Amino acid sequence: MTDAESFRRKVLRDGGASDDVIAELLPYTDTGYRLPSHMPRPQFPLSDEPHVECWAEYASQGRRGGVFDVLQARLVQLRFPIRGGMSQQEAYRRATRRGHFEAADPYAPGLVLRRPTDLRLEVIQTVAGRVPVLIAGDREDFVSLVQALSRRNEPSAVPASMGACMVGGFNNWDRVARYRRAWEKQCAGSSGEPEWHEEFRRLIPQKALYQDRFMILNRHPYSATPAKHAGVGESEWLDRSLIIRQEHEGVHYFTQRVFGAMRANVLDEIIADFVGLVRAFGCYPADLALRFLGLEAFPAYRHGGRLENYRGEPPLSDGAMGVVHYLAWRSIRQLQALSQSHSSILDDERGFTGVLMILLGLTFEELASRDLSPLMRSVSAPVIC
Repeated sequence: MTDAESFRRKVLRDGGASDDVIAELLPYTDTGYRLPSHMPRPQFPLSDEPHVECWAEYASQGRRGGVFDVLQARLVQLRFPIRGGMSQQEAYRRATRRGHFEAADPYAPGLVLRRPTDLRLEVIQTVAGRVPVLIAGDREDFVSLVQALSRRNEPSAVPASMGACMVGGFNNWDRVARYRRAWEKQCAGSSGEPEWHEEFRRLIPQKALYQDRFMILNRHPYSATPAKHAGVGESEWLDRSLIIRQEHEGVHYFTQRVFGAMRANVLDEIIADFVGLVRAFGCYPADLALRFLGLEAFPAYRHGGRLENYRGEPPLSDGAMGVVHYLAWRSIRQLQALSQSHSSILDDERGFTGVLMILLGLTFEELASRDLSPLMRSVSAPVIC
């Protein structure tokens, strides 16, 4: 057993974990983000992914003709309603798997939003490159968009505490159609159906040419937390909630692009919330971070907090989750101490990137129990409330 594993086991045992619970937790509490030793550190900011240019065009067109109308004309999933069993319908399969837009015609008008004119589309800059962001001004519209664009138009439940969704691997048939038009222009007379089918087979492995990644955000109180707990007015809290969501999802985008993974894990959520809160408030309000997770009265847990959304697969046992509560509380207090001992840790992009790389490389036990200040010596700018 290595010293690192011995340390982790001790921290878990201090949190009340039995040997069985320790064995259950060690895979969950490990970091998922270590660059191979032979791989050089990426140069930031990263370049944009190929789909971003197309979405920037959607955003520009949406400012003139309405975002929802523009997207519904290009994303075939928006031409279908949310309905149980929709993903199994032959018309839906033809539309979403083969790009036959006309298959959606019997389902007109397709997805109906309560407030379509409040839908916004922006392309924002992050340290991991630009990313499209779809912002719903209505909670029900947010749920419908999540179900249509990430749940195959099925009415699956979206927790009240969920206000953001990162969609990845999205097959964009509008981009396929654009690819075909460019290919036909290049091929001139030899671009019939048999030739296109052959070209399409060559396209399939090149997923970056037709699969997109984007955020869906809800302009709604973050983690269903009332403004009074944030210490600001209702309107200001909605503005800050949007910043938290955007920055939080930006961390997940960062891990996907830099490390090739994006986890639904409490450790990741704490780090992403840390970045979001600092960006929104200019400091780290730890009590608010605890409330987001349902731990404002730790060791008691408030049902409905976000912690219950991240039990893992297979789900952690109740005993293991009790230890996760302990680690989460300790980690947030550690981040609070870090923020109080440094004056501008995330004040610029270099500081943001350096701190983020360090935090993502820690195990849950290390974040909960180690003095983080020595780790920050390599960061140029040592926010802080």
